[in-house]
Amino acid sequence: MVRAKVIQTLYAYYKNEENTPLTAKKELLKSFDNTYSLYMLLLDFVNEITTLYEEREEEEQQRAIVLHEEYHPHRNFINNRFAQQIFNNRQLRGFLKEKGYSWDVAHEELKAIFRQIIATDFFQEYQALDAPTYADDKQVWRRIFVDVLADNDELESALDELELALDTSGWATDANVVISYVFKTIKQFKENSSKDQPLLDMFNSEDELAFAKELLQKAIAGRDEYIMMIDNHLNNWELSRIAYMDIIILQTALAEIIGFPSIALQVSINEYLELSKEYSTDKSYAFVNGVLNSIIQDLKDENRLIKAVALED
Repeated sequence: MVRAKVIQTLYAYYKNEENTPLTAKKELLKSFDNTYSLYMLLLDFVNEITTLYEEREEEEQQRAIVLHEEYHPHRNFINNRFAQQIFNNRQLRGFLKEKGYSWDVAHEELKAIFRQIIATDFFQEYQALDAPTYADDKQVWRRIFVDVLADNDELESALDELELALDTSGWATDANVVISYVFKTIKQFKENSSKDQPLLDMFNSEDELAFAKELLQKAIAGRDEYIMMIDNHLNNWELSRIAYMDIIILQTALAEIIGFPSIALQVSINEYLELSKEYSTDKSYAFVNGVLNSIIQDLKDENRLIKAVALED
C-alpha cells in the first residue's frame, strides 16, 4: 500500500505542472487519510447490509400477513454477533460522526450488492444453520468481503458516487487492498470483544509513514537521473512511446533500490513488479522486469548496489 500511494502521488504530481514537491507531500498524506476513511466506511458496510436485511425481513413479514400466509423469519444474519460488535464499536461510530460519512448517496448500488450477497450459496447455508457459532458469524462476513466485494463493479460504482459526494479520491482503486484490511480486522475480533475493541491504525508504524515520505522525496529529487537510466535501457524503444505509469513505476523502483540500501534488492524488485501488474498495462510486468533487471546489472557492475546486495545474501 505504501509504495502504491507513492506511485499514485507521483503520477498526479507530474500530470499537473503547477504541483511542487511540497504539494506532492501533502497529497501523499491526504491519500493515506482517504484510504483510512475508506477502511472505516467499509466496516460501516456491515451495518448497512444488516439494515437492508432487516428491512427485507420486515417487508416479507408484512407481505405474509396481508396474504394470510405462514411466515418463518430467518434471523441468523440479523442476530450476527460480529455485526453487532461493529455497530457498537465506539471508534467507528466516533469516526463516522466526526467525518459525517454515510452510504446514502450510493443506496441503489448497495441494494444491488445486497442482492448479490443473499443469492450466494454460503449466505443461504449460513441462514440455514440452527445455531450459528461466533466463528460462523465472522466467517459469513469474511466470505462477503472476499468473495462478493473484491473486484465488484457495483462496489466500484458506489465508491465513485461517494468520492464525488464526500470529496475524496482513490477509493475505487484502493478497494481490494482495503478489503484485506477489513479481513484482518474481522480476524482480530473475539466473541468477548467490547465496544472499545481497537480497529487497525492508519499505518503499521511511524517508520512506514517516514519511508513513504522519503521515497517520494528521493523519487522526485532523482528524477532526471532515473529517467536517463531508463532511457538508456529501452532497447530500441523511444521513451515517449512507453506507458507513463511504467515510467513512474521504474522511477520509484530506482529511487528505492538506490536510495534505501537496507531494503533487500529482491524485495524491491518483487514489490514493483506486482505494482506494474496492478496499475499499468498487460505488458507492463515483462517490460518493467526487463528494464529494471538491465539497469540493476549495470548498477552492480558500477558497484552502486554493494550494500543492498550484501544485505540480500
